[in-house]
Amino acid sequence: MGDIYDSTTYQPRKSVGYLLSRVRIEMLTALDRELEADRRLAALELSAAQFIIISNLAGAEGPVSASDLCKGISYDAGAMTRMLDRLENKGLIRRHRSAHDRRLMHLELTEEGRAGYPRMREISLTVANRFLRGFTKRDARQLEGLLARMLENAQELPARATA
Repeated sequence: MGDIYDSTTYQPRKSVGYLLSRVRIEMLTALDRELEADRRLAALELSAAQFIIISNLAGAEGPVSASDLCKGISYDAGAMTRMLDRLENKGLIRRHRSAHDRRLMHLELTEEGRAGYPRMREISLTVANRFLRGFTKRDARQLEGLLARMLENAQELPARATA
């Protein structure tokens, strides 16, 4: 198969990369608004970025470190540390030392974090469904499959030297 884009027809603001970026930004902004507006969660002052961390911890099987989270959601270590500090100060997560490696800190949701997660997830689901309005379930599954293929392609890309 040939290239999808070429230099004569490529329009960056109509490209897959640009559109994916815009959708991501708009979804996170919508999630921020919904989390802020929710009566049960408003006092926690949660952001979409904090929800992403909480949902990763909620769905984890086994111990999770800050490094694991950074790799999984493409955050830099400094931003992750600040985010974890905020979540810990809100009483939603706790850090504890690994029994096998004292240098390693594991993260887990607190009781309050686990209790709030279902509502956070419900709000996230509402936002996702709003963005998929007008799509059929088949459309949504196809979109998920296409995006998964793009992620697989990303894993196969060799590093390119630039001139």
